[in-house]
Amino acid sequence: MQQLVKELFGHEKPVIAMAHLPPLPGSARYDESAGIAYIIERTRPDVQRLVEGGVDAIMFCNEDDRPYTLHANMEQVAAMTRVIAEVRPTSIPYGVDLLWDAVAAMCVAGATGASFIREVMSGAYESDMGLWAPGVAADVLRMRKNMGAPQVRVFFNVAPEFASSLGPRAVAQRAKSVVVSSLADAVLVSGDMAGAETDLSAIRQAKEGAGVAVPIFVNTGARASNIAAYLEVADGVIVGSDLKRDGWTWNPVDPARVRRFMEQVNEARRLARESGSEGKGAAHG
Repeated sequence: MQQLVKELFGHEKPVIAMAHLPPLPGSARYDESAGIAYIIERTRPDVQRLVEGGVDAIMFCNEDDRPYTLHANMEQVAAMTRVIAEVRPTSIPYGVDLLWDAVAAMCVAGATGASFIREVMSGAYESDMGLWAPGVAADVLRMRKNMGAPQVRVFFNVAPEFASSLGPRAVAQRAKSVVVSSLADAVLVSGDMAGAETDLSAIRQAKEGAGVAVPIFVNTGARASNIAAYLEVADGVIVGSDLKRDGWTWNPVDPARVRRFMEQVNEARRLARESGSEGKGAAHG
C-alpha cells in the first residue's frame, strides 16, 4: 500500500487537489458563447495556483456539469480531453473524474496520460440521479487494457456523494470486497455531498475492511481545520472546496487558502514522522 502511494505521489499522506472545470459542452449550463477556450483559460490558473501551493497531485473533474447524469456524452469526453491536454501539470501527477461515468473517465485518463481515475464502480444506490447500479469495474479495467494505459490506477469511491447504499453491507465490507473482487488500487470514503465532511468512523471502518492492501483516502470535506485529524487515520486526502475562494466548490482556487491548508498538512506529516506513526498501523486510530 505505502509503495503505491510513494510511487504515485512521492511520499506518504498525499494531498490530491481538485481542479473543477466550468460546465462542459453537453451539459445544461455550458456557455456556448464562451466556448471551450473559456474553460481552458478558466482552469489553467487554478492548476498553476495548486502546483505553486505545493499539493502532491491534481484531479480534474466536471463537478459543475449540474444536474448530473450517470453516463457521460461524447461532447463531455471530447471537451474534457482537450482541456486536460492543454492545462495538465508537468511536475506532479494528475487524475480524472468524469461524473458519474468511470469508463469515460478511463478513456480520458488514457488519452491524456493521467495517473489515476476516481469514480463509483460497484454497488447499488438510491441517488439524486435515480436508482444507480454502476457495476462497471470490469469494463473500466478492460478499457484500461484497450487504451494501453496500465499506469492509470483506479480509485474506488465506496461511499459516494449524493447517494446512499441500497444494501445492508457496512463500509468495511464494501471496502474489503472491492479490493478482492474489483482490484481497487485505492478506496475513497465521502460525506453526503461535495464539500461535506467525511465521517472519521467511516474511514476507520474502511481501513479495517481493506487492511493494509490498499490506501484509504478522505474524499470530501477536508479543511485546514480538520486535516490533522483526518491524516491521523487516512492514508491521504482529496480536497476541493476548502482551497477555493470563500470555501465555495465552484469558485476559483485561492492561493492563500492553499498555503494555509498545506501548512496544516505539513505540520501533521512532521508530527507523524516524529511519533513514528506515518505509514504504520497507528493509522487505524
